[in-house]
Amino acid sequence: MVGLSDRYMTIKDRITNKLSPSARMAVSLRGMAGIGKTAIAKKLFLDPLISTHFDRRAFVTIGPKGQFEDVLLDILKQVNRGVDENIVLMKGEGKLNGLKRMVQGRLTESRYFIVLDDVWVMELLYQLVDLFPDNNNGSKILLTTRLEQVAEIANEHCRYDIRFLDKRESWDLLRHKVFDEMPCPIELERAGKKIAENCEGLPLLIVTVAEFLSRAEKTREYWNMVANDKQNSVFVGAYDQMSKVLYPSYNYLPQHLKPCFLYMAVFPQNYKIPRSKLFNFWIVEGFLELACSPDYSANQFFESLVSCSLVLVHKWSGVMKTCSLHSSFWYLCNQEARKSKFFHGLKSLDDGLAEESLESQRRLCIRNNVLFGIKDVFDSMASVSMVRSVLCTGPYHQYPVPIYLGLKLLKILDALTIRLYEFPIEVLNQVQLTYLAITFNGKVPSSISKLWNLEYLIVNRHLSIVKSDDGNSSYLPTEIWDMKELKHLQVMGSNLPKPREGSFLPNLSTLLNVSARSCTKDVLERIPNLQKLGFRNEVAPDNNADQPLRFFDCVSDLRELKILKCIIVNPIFKNEVASPLFPLSIFSSNLYQLNLSGFGYPWEEMKKISSLPKLEVLNLRCYAFRGPKWEVDRREFPNLRFLLIEDTDLVHWTTDDDYCLKELMYMKMKHCYKLKEIPRKFGLSVQKIELIECNPLAEVFIDGGYSESSFIRE
Repeated sequence: MVGLSDRYMTIKDRITNKLSPSARMAVSLRGMAGIGKTAIAKKLFLDPLISTHFDRRAFVTIGPKGQFEDVLLDILKQVNRGVDENIVLMKGEGKLNGLKRMVQGRLTESRYFIVLDDVWVMELLYQLVDLFPDNNNGSKILLTTRLEQVAEIANEHCRYDIRFLDKRESWDLLRHKVFDEMPCPIELERAGKKIAENCEGLPLLIVTVAEFLSRAEKTREYWNMVANDKQNSVFVGAYDQMSKVLYPSYNYLPQHLKPCFLYMAVFPQNYKIPRSKLFNFWIVEGFLELACSPDYSANQFFESLVSCSLVLVHKWSGVMKTCSLHSSFWYLCNQEARKSKFFHGLKSLDDGLAEESLESQRRLCIRNNVLFGIKDVFDSMASVSMVRSVLCTGPYHQYPVPIYLGLKLLKILDALTIRLYEFPIEVLNQVQLTYLAITFNGKVPSSISKLWNLEYLIVNRHLSIVKSDDGNSSYLPTEIWDMKELKHLQVMGSNLPKPREGSFLPNLSTLLNVSARSCTKDVLERIPNLQKLGFRNEVAPDNNADQPLRFFDCVSDLRELKILKCIIVNPIFKNEVASPLFPLSIFSSNLYQLNLSGFGYPWEEMKKISSLPKLEVLNLRCYAFRGPKWEVDRREFPNLRFLLIEDTDLVHWTTDDDYCLKELMYMKMKHCYKLKEIPRKFGLSVQKIELIECNPLAEVFIDGGYSESSFIRE
């Protein structure tokens, strides 16, 4: 079994192990459509060891429309030499009861192995499991599913998530399917490995692509053409052929989740979508239920999509930061969006001139920003009156192009990938605008306050130029304080303007990338519901870093604050370790996540934050702390789960107890070249420890205490 043999053997041992409990056991295989669940189940069913281990066996494919009666009849035909024709001819309750009685009778006092393939409906599964007798003789039920809820019918140690293939396994499978036992010609190998990699570890896609390659010319030129373009006819043909397998995952989603799923495809193929940005779009688009808070609802919807094996999750230091779609699902979503006019993607000139396709569209996804610079495309936009969202998701374009903004119903304009030389004044006529994100180096005009519905304002800078800070580096107008609906304000390195008397922003919960000077008592008192704060302080060579940070002693007043990010850009360190620029003891006791970068504090100062009762995530970058030794007391960081330490001169990290950071789950240490000693043991909850480009001597302290899967060196 190419690529899945390790998982196969583990599951086989679980099914046939005579030392396992004699009570009937359920084993579940869960994963994305096409990942190989059914292939593993079929191979297990036909395995000689399993066929001799069990008295009776049955393999039933159920699917989303499976009926209890049909499943029973299928099982009965496999465990019974013959089926009573009288029962088959019966209808209604009599037939169902007869089938139940016969199935149960044939399985009683037998050691049986029943495979329930492609299970979707919990009610049907419970009916079947309740019917199967527990003979206390080691009978097994194996089920495959895409749904986490269904898989959870098995005990935790009997649930298996089927992983994607790695690059080597993908190439082995592709090569085997194209050339069988024959070797691959050497001139095709490089392109072949790239084609296999572009299948992103999904066995069904690899096998389908291999079918196309087997029928096509086997030349270096052709294979290179396929390898260099995921939109090549080979991949498109494979996506189309796979659609009948993938489509039920979308079609049987609850109705309220379908737009959330389709929306993920507005981003580029294989793009790692920031989860917070996706949530913000869902909220503004109105996809979420209003019965609870938008953030809670967005997270629930997202978890539901993940549990349906539709979304790939990417973690950083153990924290879920970004997500993406597998290319096969990205293609399916684009096809569905086109048919339902959910959004229209513009990548080529033909896309921009297709007036019939543009008509009645609510969302335009600009995947090639240069299209705005073509007059015919720009003019065709004038005929699109129903557009609510313009999302520029193409590669960053550093030269200005005109953006058509004569869209009276516009709610979302995300144009961060287009450099604007001037503020787009036309946008001020879009009174429905709720989300505005632009890249712009000038000052935001005071008339921005006309956008009284604006909730999200994001202003990036094309270049970050360090200069001496005169304390007046604000490119936001004072009128920003009049925008009461603002929930999210993200402005790269700017001071917030001084508020007027009586001004406050009651709905602002996220304030990011502002300068440290903005964190004054007067400012923060006027943002009482702030939950996420991030500041940047750019230090010029002639500047003293502690000057702006003296304003930062009032963070403790932010009782709702959950996430705090503090970055010193271009830090300048002296030979001796600096004394604290501001006391770390000021942080709110409600803090959940803390990111520090460039502060150069002595490690002793860690004791000031180690007692924070709710702190779970701690990211320390760019010499946030300095010095050769850090000693951790066993009482410190009582709830810390995720720790990142990157770029530090730490040599000895010690603890006064056998175990350090007892709740720790993930730890990553990166670029710690002087590190020689770290604690030998962390808490019992540890799932992964990564040492990346660190001193090899540090590995000696931790190697041997953890499995290869949980301890990673690079």
